[in-house]
Amino acid sequence: MKYWKYYLLALLVILIDQVSKWAVHTYMEPGMPGEIPLIGDWFKLHYTLNPGMAFGVELPAPYGKIILTSFRLVAVTFIAYLIRKHSFRHTHPGLLACGGLILGGAIGNLIDSMFYGAIYNNAPFEAPTPWLHGQVIDMIYLDLYEGFLPMSWPLIGGSHLSLWPIFNIADSAIFIGVAFILLNQSKFFQHEDSPKNTVLSPRDTEPTSTEHVQL
Repeated sequence: MKYWKYYLLALLVILIDQVSKWAVHTYMEPGMPGEIPLIGDWFKLHYTLNPGMAFGVELPAPYGKIILTSFRLVAVTFIAYLIRKHSFRHTHPGLLACGGLILGGAIGNLIDSMFYGAIYNNAPFEAPTPWLHGQVIDMIYLDLYEGFLPMSWPLIGGSHLSLWPIFNIADSAIFIGVAFILLNQSKFFQHEDSPKNTVLSPRDTEPTSTEHVQL
């Protein structure tokens, strides 16, 4: 049952994520009044609520949130299944660890969607029920850039850009897991017929007619 260590990694992500969200909800004021600078003006703690998916994208009310929450539930079940399935194969442990990070992050945000509307009373006003309508708590604020892009840039030159993502520990775990998979594709997805996995037959080791065998 070697797949359990990847489930434990996911559980660690969930615990850190949920404790951080509880602390932010308990001890911080929402919005700018409760903002805590960490490194200059670009790295801060900022308590905000995300009613939808990444970047605040929402599905139409009144059942959009239920659909989104149900999709997240199916997704985490499928990821957990894949981790267990591939742990019995010759799958690179780094890939499985990345799966554990993604699983933990997905479950962390799923908990918010399923229960925070009732536990923290943060469901939108128009929600038909607090259950399955919780808003995700975000707190890591990177104020990277806001301004106009240089006119010399093709297509997007002169347009206004606001680059200040706000996310949480669960989002960070998902991002790290996906990024490591993309950066290590050649290592994680080696073909079974790669040279190092090829087994030579006795015929392959016999010298050809043009080779000389020294006695």
